[in-house]
Amino acid sequence: MTTTTATAPGKVILFGEHAVVYARPAIAVPVANVKATATLTDAPVGTGCTIAAPDIGANIRLSSHRQDPLALAVRLAIEETGIEAEPDWQLTVRSDIPIAGGMGSGAAVSAALAKAVFAHSRFSAQHRHTAETVNRIVYEVEKLHHAHPSGIDNTVVVYAQPVWFVRGQPPQRFYISRPFHLVIADTGIASSTAAVVSDVRRAWERDSLVYEDIFDGIGEIVADARQAIVSGDVAALGPLMRENQHLLRQLDVSSEELERLIAIAEDAGASGAKLSGAGRGGNLICVVEPDSVDEVRKALQAAGAAGTVVTQVGS
Repeated sequence: MTTTTATAPGKVILFGEHAVVYARPAIAVPVANVKATATLTDAPVGTGCTIAAPDIGANIRLSSHRQDPLALAVRLAIEETGIEAEPDWQLTVRSDIPIAGGMGSGAAVSAALAKAVFAHSRFSAQHRHTAETVNRIVYEVEKLHHAHPSGIDNTVVVYAQPVWFVRGQPPQRFYISRPFHLVIADTGIASSTAAVVSDVRRAWERDSLVYEDIFDGIGEIVADARQAIVSGDVAALGPLMRENQHLLRQLDVSSEELERLIAIAEDAGASGAKLSGAGRGGNLICVVEPDSVDEVRKALQAAGAAGTVVTQVGS
């Protein structure tokens, strides 16, 4: 029996969440410290294709779970390979990316599964645009996870590179002239991206002028952040995060716990902090100078953060 393994990283949005759904830019980066891993093994003839996800206690038969996100990722990938009959495969997917925390866990799992299918079937050797194909498949699965996905999760997770993203346009990878550190903290509160995005949409429909102004403001911050990253002006990122968080509060997507942990991070030495992802739970991110990383991380842990991840953006 042959076994194939594929992985995909987590991600965080640095700037631009929610506004990105309304055609404003966003910047997101992969978080290589956490990842999803899919393992595909040939199974005995006639057993069909099954997908196990021990982290969530799921065991899925491909033929009987057509609308399950894991099954959809595998089925779409199989269709792309040209395999007509259901293959006899056992797939197992595991992830150490926090679920419902704005770190792209669903997109990473889908990407790892699709990549495993392609690698196992040698599809990648025959197809010149495997990354683009995986990206398209993961976006289709994201529609099940999130009512109106922006496309940013699948793009960053699949390409595993920092990107400037505008919905409906090809992602732009850009140069990071000076590395910077992030401390990511999990509030421990699960957040439904679909629910929060839908709430923002309903509010936008009621008062589009006010919300369009907020989205414009976020878009300007994202543009300033890109310039700061490209020029190496890391010191500008903290204040820009604070401004972005101020506008996210106006969208009513923050929470008491997010605000509490953001204040603790900044008091401990972070130059700026904000929620990352849908909000109302999930994760916050902090821009931190290297000599303050441990202090900020320890302060967040002492304050009750469910988990912390430290990552360097750029090399």
